[in-house]
Amino acid sequence: MSIKLSICIATRNRGGFIGETLESIAAQCTSVVEIVVLDGASSDNTEQVVGALQNTMPALRYFRQGKNGGVDRDYDTVVGLALGEYCWLMSDDDLLLPGAVDAVLRAIERHFSLIVVNTEIRNLDFSQLIDGNRLNFFEDRIYSPSQFEALFEEVSGHLGYIGAVVIRRDLWETRAREPYYGSYFIHVGVIFQLPLPCDTLVISQPLVSIRFGNTQWRPKEFEIRMIRWTELVSSLSSISPEVRARCYRREPWRSIKSLMFYRAKGTYDLDDYRRWIKPRLASRWHRSKAYVVACFPGPLANLIGLIFCSFKYHDSTIHYLDMKASRFFIRNWFRHT
Repeated sequence: MSIKLSICIATRNRGGFIGETLESIAAQCTSVVEIVVLDGASSDNTEQVVGALQNTMPALRYFRQGKNGGVDRDYDTVVGLALGEYCWLMSDDDLLLPGAVDAVLRAIERHFSLIVVNTEIRNLDFSQLIDGNRLNFFEDRIYSPSQFEALFEEVSGHLGYIGAVVIRRDLWETRAREPYYGSYFIHVGVIFQLPLPCDTLVISQPLVSIRFGNTQWRPKEFEIRMIRWTELVSSLSSISPEVRARCYRREPWRSIKSLMFYRAKGTYDLDDYRRWIKPRLASRWHRSKAYVVACFPGPLANLIGLIFCSFKYHDSTIHYLDMKASRFFIRNWFRHT
């Protein structure tokens, strides 16, 4: 029987998490579903964990690379290894919720170009629900090709999470991918570089449980969120400048508030200033402000951030937990002194 859905995972050094992820998927697999794991030269026990699971998971295919190609290249490679009509670009530490695969298989029968799945967010051990409906959609939505910019405006922020993406494999393979290597968001570039040929479905029911606070790229978060994401969005000529500007600031790193937010999270410092901000600012005055924030006492910035996030606003709970995960959080600071 032909494969309808390939669940594609690019991983590296996730031996402590990927087993639970694979078990949540395998429990829902049918004869038309496969799991494809590409290991980017892990130096931990990822190979042993996945290898042991292969004995009980006939749908699981595992490939190990000799060196790490980077997240974008590795996801492109794992899609190239897939056999399915559609590819679900799953993360390597989150869990599929019950009924997730069945819901996507039903959607596949309707021949969408793209299927976007809603998510919930839980804490590190999944014991606490932080956000039960990340998209805040309560009914499924269908976007026609003529509603491409509406799709971008309403869904692109959610698509920063790669596990939300289920895409036709032939569509992926006919689009440019290499220009997005190093962006950390190759899937967003593939989706939005040109209008999609067929409708897009957004499934309002959360199908993935995200393990909050476990991202591997937190030390590079300023670069990824403020620089790489912004450059990617700016490159999307298929989306009008007006829509892009309405959704995202073109140069968010000019905002002192944004810089203070990342300083409080412990992900903006002098190295980031010298590498990413100073070369982009011609004005000495603006450079001075960004420099001062980079030098601002981290524990004090974190305390201010905690106080600010104690007020209720959209994502205040997530931002508060971000502050607690900072290397400047008072408990972490005492732990390292």
